[in-house]
Amino acid sequence: MSSRNDRFECHWAASRALCWSYGVAQLLAIGSILSLQVPPLVGFALLTGCVAHGIWVLPRHLLLSAPGAVTGLRRTPAGWALYCRESGWRPARLMFDSLALPALVIVRYRLPGQWWTRSACIPADALDPDTHRRLRLRLRWSRKRFVSPGASI
Repeated sequence: MSSRNDRFECHWAASRALCWSYGVAQLLAIGSILSLQVPPLVGFALLTGCVAHGIWVLPRHLLLSAPGAVTGLRRTPAGWALYCRESGWRPARLMFDSLALPALVIVRYRLPGQWWTRSACIPADALDPDTHRRLRLRLRWSRKRFVSPGASI
């Protein structure tokens, strides 16, 4: 017998594994730039781009310390919603290319009134194992996963 319960909510914290992975990727990028034989101005621009990317990504997507960082996902009969400290719960439409793997969940979403999509990366160590499993199952098997907020089916 299947459950028709349409309610689900989870909140995640910063992931150590994701921070370490990003740090290693940044070190590899910086090492590659330093080993390239390019004019100094180009090398400086590339290094500045790496540092700027780190300054932008760390508080918003890795450490989750920025007020606009997405730290929660909720499913209600009204649809999916994302949580951030800045604006609370906001309705969102999940995209078809969202990915739910045992070690990682990537939630691709679009906020109402916007044409671009955003992503939230939720590694397994950001949630307790049971909640991460429930999130993966909910994303894989939800009947109205890709419905726009407020739309009725």
